[in-house]
Amino acid sequence: MYLMISTYRAPLEQVDEARTAHLAFVDELQRAGVLVSAGRQDPPVGGILLLDVESEARAHELLADDPYVRQGLADYAATGWLPTRGVLADWKSPTA
Repeated sequence: MYLMISTYRAPLEQVDEARTAHLAFVDELQRAGVLVSAGRQDPPVGGILLLDVESEARAHELLADDPYVRQGLADYAATGWLPTRGVLADWKSPTA
């Protein structure tokens, strides 16, 4: 899994103008079975997507189509993660 942490590169008002398209993109990740969880940071300086993918390269490849990325509104940093405790320790994609 990869924790993809975004940082907004534009004012929040500008980011919010693209939010509907971004959320539709996130819905597609969920339908594809790669999204485990997602949400905006608090305070809203970016967001977090937890992706069930095999590599950091694949995570970045998927997020290249995020409207926030395509419009230069945000970028993502990746952190690999192997959950060993809690509800995600045995998580399996619903599409697996």
